[in-house]
Amino acid sequence: MAMASSVKVVLGSLAFAIFWVLAVFPAVPFLPIGRTAGSLLGAMLMVIFRVLTPDQAYAAIDQPILGLLFGTMVASVYLEKADMFKYLENLLSWKSKGAKDLLCRICLISAISSALFTNDTSCVVLTEFVLKIARQHNLPPQPFLLALASSANIGSSATPIGNPQNLVIAVQSKISFGSFLSGILPAMLVGVVVNALILLSMYWRLLSIQKDETDSARNSNASKEQEDIVSSPKGEVIIPFMAGVESLEGKEDLTIRRKRMLWKSCVYLITLGMLIALLMGLNMAWTTITAALALVVLDFKDARPCLEKVSYSLLIFFCGMFITVDGFNKTGIPTTLWDLMAPYAQIDHSSGIAVLAIVILVLSNLASNVPTVLLLGGQVAASAAAISAADEKKAWLILAWVSTVAGNLSLLGSAANLIVCEQARKAPHFGYTLSFWSHLKFGLPSTLIVTAIGLIFIR
Repeated sequence: MAMASSVKVVLGSLAFAIFWVLAVFPAVPFLPIGRTAGSLLGAMLMVIFRVLTPDQAYAAIDQPILGLLFGTMVASVYLEKADMFKYLENLLSWKSKGAKDLLCRICLISAISSALFTNDTSCVVLTEFVLKIARQHNLPPQPFLLALASSANIGSSATPIGNPQNLVIAVQSKISFGSFLSGILPAMLVGVVVNALILLSMYWRLLSIQKDETDSARNSNASKEQEDIVSSPKGEVIIPFMAGVESLEGKEDLTIRRKRMLWKSCVYLITLGMLIALLMGLNMAWTTITAALALVVLDFKDARPCLEKVSYSLLIFFCGMFITVDGFNKTGIPTTLWDLMAPYAQIDHSSGIAVLAIVILVLSNLASNVPTVLLLGGQVAASAAAISAADEKKAWLILAWVSTVAGNLSLLGSAANLIVCEQARKAPHFGYTLSFWSHLKFGLPSTLIVTAIGLIFIR
């Protein structure tokens, strides 16, 4: 794509800069309107400045991604009602050896679930739970939220259904699910391990201090529980909390409990069916929406309380971001950058791979990973195909790996990061704000190191 007129380039860059500033600093003194309104402002300016027509702006909204986000959010609400989080808590806490062990478990579970359920789904389902378990054990939320988001991005790189950009690559390249998995899985596994080690090295002292405080808190709670044990007039020992639980369980009707267990089993079966359908390659958005509606019908109650838990502000934010990013792409700046770097980005030697990775990293964080894949995919593959068919396939896999891991660099790098940030901020009783700079301090070194090491294992 050639550069647009100078007026469109200037105005389009200005609109994108306003969007970027408001997304990074949602409470800037001169315009404290927040991220969601900031993305809508950027989108509106793209239309007002005539960088995009209204029809082009509507077309820029990626409806499948919005459908996927909405479906997974609704599904996560019903999974919560079915006590999925309680079982996950038991899994993560089972024979846990402290904060560092818990962090490693979060990295592993987040990566595996993201490869199967997509990274957005994993973050929607696990964010509030991770925040809750961190607070319950008197642990700092930040390293665990970073572990969740970053591992979700890395894990999602392994499969075509792990994230939207991989789906685009799988369709355009015609690489089979098995070939895609075998080509990136080694890099993904090594990347998850390296990412966990970076987190441990950065937060080792903090997690160690918190562990000591947690042990003291547990000992204090144990002493308090012993003091709460009292005797009844008949000489029977009664533990107030346990006595209340046993009393409630004794009064609960057996039929109601069986219906509850049957309903929970059906929720898990529908979720499993959604996973199988995704693994079979069915449309991700419609699959998740279908599963969400099936759960709504299965609940057989007014769905309004559950639907109100969906983060609609996040969906609106993405609508504005899609329009703003598309307008920035139409200025021709990203294409011009690739045209300048293409002669030095040939993948038949290591220096070319390094240059290609840098270009993908930069564009993925400026224009987001999905537009970067749509913009560069065909051009990168064509350049590699001139060398050999094997290099063409490797170029697609490199694009998938780097564009996905690039999402870890900044808070705006991927939908998973934004979901974790938004869900953590709105979590009832456990709200926590993950700032842009706190994410960048970890994301920058992690992204560079994991990307570089992973490139060695791309086959």
